[in-house]
Amino acid sequence: MMTWKEEKEELGKEITCLLYEKGLIKTWYRDNPVGWTLVSGLWSPFYIQLRPLSSYPELLQKVGYALGKMIKEECKDVNKVVGVAMTGIPIASAITILEGIPSLWTRKIDVRSSDEFERYIQSYGEHTLVEGEFEEGDRIAVIDDLATKFDSKLVAIEQIKHEAKKRGLKVECKDVVVLLDREQGAAAVATQHGISLHSLIPFKSKGIEWLKNSLSEIEYEVITEYLQDEKSYQDAEVQKELYEMCVSKNDKLYKVNQ
Repeated sequence: MMTWKEEKEELGKEITCLLYEKGLIKTWYRDNPVGWTLVSGLWSPFYIQLRPLSSYPELLQKVGYALGKMIKEECKDVNKVVGVAMTGIPIASAITILEGIPSLWTRKIDVRSSDEFERYIQSYGEHTLVEGEFEEGDRIAVIDDLATKFDSKLVAIEQIKHEAKKRGLKVECKDVVVLLDREQGAAAVATQHGISLHSLIPFKSKGIEWLKNSLSEIEYEVITEYLQDEKSYQDAEVQKELYEMCVSKNDKLYKVNQ
């Protein structure tokens, strides 16, 4: 019988390849020659956009099963999940349907950090911060699509704590479960706050290797180098070379198809 570690590896690889196949993991070479400027201001040769996940029912079903199984194997005390608005909501619902773990979801609020939350909540009023039913003593796992810097997860935990307190209940939230961790420092921030971060796809250490056979040689080489040293790809001349590489490839394809 396959161990959970072995099954997790297989599920992670299968889902990573499907995310690329469906275009939810994009590369400059295949999808956008100019690349992407991230929220952080850094340029990137790849982009992970998981919001359309629920447009692919079979893929969402695999994700719901994998994350639900991960909760049962790695977060044994957890009895409820809370999906983070917006992309975490369909994932949490899939976990509920496939693994029978009740789910709730956070309302989207215009807050980027736990410090901002403290100021924001003073003027929020009596609106519900989390939709769904809590019970005394619930042990909750926060569910989201990906982890980058972890700020949104801390805000979600604050929402859960505040809403439970408003309802006169004590709940515990010490686990965050994501489909993909970009491995850009989220785990370290989680540890600082006494939270365990669980991910199916640790992208930097495993995800890119799982994609090796799906990517072209140049895609694999550039993205692997970028993950090791993103600063070396912030130079405009380097980005221009990558752009011209795509133009050259498209010109060749055009001539072949004539």
